[in-house]
Amino acid sequence: MNREDALALVREFVKSESLVRHMLSVEAAMRFYAEKYGEDPEFWGQLGLLHDFDWEIHPTLEQHPQAGTAILRERGVGEEMIQDILSHADHTGVPRDTVRRRALSACDEITGLITAVALVRPSRSLYDLEASSVKKKWKDRAFAAGTDRGEMEQAARELGVELWEHIGNVIHAMRRIAPQLDLEGNLRP
Repeated sequence: MNREDALALVREFVKSESLVRHMLSVEAAMRFYAEKYGEDPEFWGQLGLLHDFDWEIHPTLEQHPQAGTAILRERGVGEEMIQDILSHADHTGVPRDTVRRRALSACDEITGLITAVALVRPSRSLYDLEASSVKKKWKDRAFAAGTDRGEMEQAARELGVELWEHIGNVIHAMRRIAPQLDLEGNLRP
């Protein structure tokens, strides 16, 4: 499977553009970390792109992501990537025993918080967003109240990257695709 196939699979099963943008964000962040660690950005990127492809058709913990594995196998996705996808959900019991799996966990939730912070800024842009702005909103527990900050902190720790450095890395990665994420706002790079 190549990136075009992976994106086609996402588009087949995901109708929410915000969910597609989430997966594109995780893809960008995974590519960043693959480059940082000298790993394969194509594999890591596809992992980030596919990790939530089944959320709309399997929107419960009893189903996601494990029920989506049958579809992935039918489409020729390798078992290594399938196990990596399963590892991003604590309830599957698949350990995060590789840096790639730890990166997926660390990049997943944080992209949503970064997006939320960008969208409430006057610029509505990633181009002028810094980790310090996320830090200010981090302290406001009413902001993006559905996000689990403790989970994000733990995931960054497991990846071995200080939280605010990690957030800066993910912002940088997401900036690379800001137009696709509709997060250019009123700024240009």
